[in-house]
Amino acid sequence: MYLFDTYVQKLKYKALLEVAKLAYEDELTPVNLMGVPEKIIPGPKASFRCCIYKERAIMGERVKLALGGERGAKPVVSVIDIACDECPVNGIQVTEACRGCIAHRCMNACPKDAITIVNHRATIDKEKCIECGRCLEACSYSAIIKQTRPCMRACKPGALTIDQESGKAVIDDDKCINCGACVYQCPFGAISDRSYITAAIEMIRNSENNKKYHVYAVVAPSIASQYPMKNVSTEQVVAGIAALGFHSVIEAAWGADLVAQLEAEELLEKGFLTSSCCPAFVRYVQTQFPQVADKVSHTPSPMAKIAEVIKRNDPTSRVVFIGPCIAKKAEAQLPEVAEHVDCVLTFEEMQAMFDARELDLESLEGVELDNASYYGRVFARSGGLAVAVKQALSEREGGAGDFELKAASCNGIQECKMALLKASKGVLPENFIEGMACVNGCIGGPACLTHSSKDKTLVDEYGKLAMEKSIADATRVLNLTGGKK
Repeated sequence: MYLFDTYVQKLKYKALLEVAKLAYEDELTPVNLMGVPEKIIPGPKASFRCCIYKERAIMGERVKLALGGERGAKPVVSVIDIACDECPVNGIQVTEACRGCIAHRCMNACPKDAITIVNHRATIDKEKCIECGRCLEACSYSAIIKQTRPCMRACKPGALTIDQESGKAVIDDDKCINCGACVYQCPFGAISDRSYITAAIEMIRNSENNKKYHVYAVVAPSIASQYPMKNVSTEQVVAGIAALGFHSVIEAAWGADLVAQLEAEELLEKGFLTSSCCPAFVRYVQTQFPQVADKVSHTPSPMAKIAEVIKRNDPTSRVVFIGPCIAKKAEAQLPEVAEHVDCVLTFEEMQAMFDARELDLESLEGVELDNASYYGRVFARSGGLAVAVKQALSEREGGAGDFELKAASCNGIQECKMALLKASKGVLPENFIEGMACVNGCIGGPACLTHSSKDKTLVDEYGKLAMEKSIADATRVLNLTGGKK
C-alpha cells in the first residue's frame, strides 16, 4: 500500500478498500458490511481510542460514508459525531508561562474587564471574554494563547462551529464551500466526505466490458504529483486506471485548454472576470461575496467542459472524474453539470480501487496521455490558470488589441478573500482573479495521496512532456476528435 500523509487517511482508505472489494464481487450485503469494522480492527487492544468497540463504531460510520448513498445525497462533507470528542475546548487561555508581572498589560488591554489577577496570575472570566485577542498582543511573555481546534482553523469561510453543549463540531451547510480543508486537517478524522466509489464500480460492472455503454475516466492533471516515488510513473497510473475497466482515460487538462480560450474571450468582452474552474472558490463567491457573483466566468470547469464534449459525441456514455477535489462531488450535483458528469472519485478512492483489484502499478506498461497542452496541464497548480489565459490571449486570432492581462493568482481562500474584498469595493488593480480554494492549487487538494513540496515541479515537468505545444493545437485536436480516444 502506498503511504498517505497521515494515519487518518489510512483509516479512511481501509474502509474504502473493503467496501470496494465487496462492490466488485457484488457482495454489498448487510451481513458482509457489518463484518467490515471488525475485519479492519480485529483487536483485542485498542490502537487510538478508549476501546476497540468505539474504534469499530467509528469505522462503521466510515463504512456508511464509503457507501455514499443515492446520487445527489447531501451533505458531501459531514461530521462523524462519535469520532468528534477528543479536542480541547476553544478559547483564549492563560498558560503556565504567566509570570504574574506587575505591569498588568493584559488586564489593561481588555475592553470588557474580563481579566483579573488572582494569586499573582492572570485569570480570564469566560462569561465576559469576547475573544478579541488584545490580551495576547499585550502580554510580554506570550503567556496567553488562543486555542483553536484544527478543523475551525482550517475552515476559512467560517462554516464550522462548536456546539457548546456537546462540544462537537457542527457544519453550516449554507456557508460550507466543500473545500475539504477540515477533512484533511482534523487530526481525529472526525470529518469526512461522502464517497461514490460503489457507484463508479457499479457503472463499470454494468457496462459489461463497455459493450452496453462506454465508461470514460477523466483524470485531473494533478495526477502527475500523486506518486512522487521514482518507480511509479504517471503513465503507469494511467494504465492502472484503464485496467479498472474504463473504456478510455482522458485528460481533464484537455478541457482546461478549451476553458482557457473561452475565459480569455469572456475577459476581453467584459474587462473584468474571476475564474470558474474551482467549485469551492465559486461557492465562496456566491455565499460570501454575492455582489461579485456576476463577475464569475460563465465558462464551465475543465471537468464539466470535457465531459460535455464526451457526452455530445457519445450520448449513452458514463463519465467518471478522478481528482484531488472534494468540492467536485458537490459540483457534479449541479443540474448543469450532472447531465455530463456521472460520478466523481478522489485520488484516495482511486487507490482503494487499485488495491481492491490487486493492481501492481509498478509492473504495468505505461499508457501515455496526450493531446492536452502544457498550459492545460499546469491548471493543477496555483498560477497555472492565469498562465494559460495569458497564452490564450496571445494565440488569439487578431491578438488582444490593447488589452493587458493583469492577474491576481490567489493561492488559497485567504488570498481569494482579500482579492474579492478589493474587487467588491472597486479598488482591485488586477482585471482577472484566479481563485484557488486550496493552497498551492489542486495539488494541495484535501483528497491527494500526498502533499509533497515537489508537487509543483512534478506538474510543470509533466506539462513540458505535452505533445501539443499550444492551446490552439490542443483544442484543434479536440474539435477534430470530439474528445474521443
